[in-house]
Parts: sequence; C-alpha cells; structure tokens
Amino acid sequence: MSLFEAAKFVRENAHAPYSNFHVGAALRSASGAVFSGCNVENAAYPEGTCAEAGAIAAMVAAGETQIMEILIMADADQPVTPCGGCRQKISEFADKDVVVIIASPTAEQFRTTIGEMLPGSFGLDHLSKVKS
Repeated sequence: MSLFEAAKFVRENAHAPYSNFHVGAALRSASGAVFSGCNVENAAYPEGTCAEAGAIAAMVAAGETQIMEILIMADADQPVTPCGGCRQKISEFADKDVVVIIASPTAEQFRTTIGEMLPGSFGLDHLSKVKS
C-alpha cells in the first residue's frame, strides 16, 4: 500500500467530533513497513492526539525507530503541515533529509524535508552535552 493510500484510508477513521477536521498520516520505516495513524480528539482538548503521533507510536510499538518518509493528509484544499509538536516528534525518528509529503485527499500538494520544516531541532545530541 502506498503512503497516500494508507493515509487516506486511516483518515476516514479519525475521531474528530469537535473540529470535524480529519487527518491521516502514514510513514515508511527502515524495514519498508508502512505505519499509519489518525487524529483522535477528546472533549478535554489538550488530551487529543495528532495523526503523526499515532503513526509514530504504531511504528515504535512494532519495534522500529527510523522514519524513511512520511505523508500527512488533511481535510483541506490548502496544504496542512504538521504542528510544531509533531515536527519535533518526527525529527526524533528521522534524519534531517527525510521527506515529508503534504497531501489533500485528492492529490499530493508538495514535498519538503523535516530539516527544512524544523531547522535547529532539539535532540539527543543536545542531551549528551549536559554536564553533571
């Protein structure tokens, strides 16, 4: 299954009763496996989860830790990029040159990289420099 098809399929399962804004994300891991996730809203708004976080959690639950590419699809005619928190989550598992594909339900909109979307990201290399 392509990332586009996987994101489109899972987007239909989004739990978005408050915003009615359905988002799906699909990523390809280093093994070539595809993992997907959808947004899950909650009446206590900050407790919801983004589609990207769901896809990453599914990948990690399967024992994998490297994103090779990721596609995000939202219910919008205009491109919808990942929020700042999801950019950080993606960067935790992706090299800076990993492709991020933004799509609408009808077509791919554009491609960028996580390094372009989140320059100067905080990561493990910063923590290893902490002095005790």
